[in-house]
Amino acid sequence: MAGEIRQKFDLDKFTRYVDENAPNIKTPLEVKQFGYGQSNPTYLITAADGNKYVMRKQPPGKLLSKTAHRVDREFRIIHALNPTDVPVPEAMCLCTDSAVIGTPFYIMQFLQGRIFEDPAIPDVSPKERKEMWRSAITTLAKFHRVKPDSVGLQDFGRHGNFYNRQLRTFKKLSEDQAAVKDADSGEAVGKIPYFDEMVGFFGDASTQPQDRSTFVHGDYKIDNVVFHPTEPRVIGILDWEMATIGHPLSDLTNLIMPISIAQPEYAELADAAGRKNLSFMGGKDGAEGLPTKEEAVRWYEDVVGWKVDQRELTWAEAFNAYRGAVIMQGIAARYAARQASSTRAMEYGRAMGPQGKMSWAFVQEVKKKNAEAGKKAKL
Repeated sequence: MAGEIRQKFDLDKFTRYVDENAPNIKTPLEVKQFGYGQSNPTYLITAADGNKYVMRKQPPGKLLSKTAHRVDREFRIIHALNPTDVPVPEAMCLCTDSAVIGTPFYIMQFLQGRIFEDPAIPDVSPKERKEMWRSAITTLAKFHRVKPDSVGLQDFGRHGNFYNRQLRTFKKLSEDQAAVKDADSGEAVGKIPYFDEMVGFFGDASTQPQDRSTFVHGDYKIDNVVFHPTEPRVIGILDWEMATIGHPLSDLTNLIMPISIAQPEYAELADAAGRKNLSFMGGKDGAEGLPTKEEAVRWYEDVVGWKVDQRELTWAEAFNAYRGAVIMQGIAARYAARQASSTRAMEYGRAMGPQGKMSWAFVQEVKKKNAEAGKKAKL
């Protein structure tokens, strides 16, 4: 999973910093770069004694967003969660001095375990597959139970009105991303399909979920958790760049999105967006042991301690799909500016249009359910 260093840095300066600030990490160091990581370049560090660590840094060049690529926030929340029952890597050290290797970075423990890019979790037994999904869901619920002030992070984000704040943030971010021009062709990235219509819909307060405030990861999904090497349980959560205080449904819907888009009405659009997974579609290609949406929500409710309203869940699914389109547009913009850290950046960027159409299809489902609920209320 780690190999050639695509985005190089001064290894001598990095080594001197480690000697002075993380003496438990024995030098000299061997460095390789992971292939994954759409936003912040991520490296495998092997110390002289064979112990392994992970370094994440901001990408080089001018950043498109002041709120993105905040490796200092990643380090802060991982460090705060270390004493809780939420499984995270040990946070080793944070460097905010760009003079060391060009951009801020932090170092954390390397977790020896299993990471699955495919949310169907292939090559395990049906029983283990179900238990792994259960662990991913209950781990998220444990995280949402942690009170920010109990770990000294009451100022980690604004409390309340999360979705309206997200809408404003993503609207501005998307407009900036749409204007980015390709370094070679000069062609602009362009707008997401149905962007203005979706902004108008999500801004209607009468349709929004009940306001809640908890920690949120921001990108919680199967390939951002590490499973034990042999046991069906989560031993660590990765990629904390987008963590803040917000609405817990944003994390839950992100995790169960592979289940949601497996429905026939979304299959074609999901396929075009590169998100269709036949293992979730049932039939001869279906993987046994995968949870239904009802099972997933029930597991979450049992641990988090409150009931999930189904209409609110559908709204949150629609918003998650919209957010996914903005994220894919961001990858397209980083590729256009030649700042992308992932080898698959072009592929993800091209999925922006189909993802936008899929998010609009989710909005139509929300409108349909709201209309049905309105008719029942009048009876």
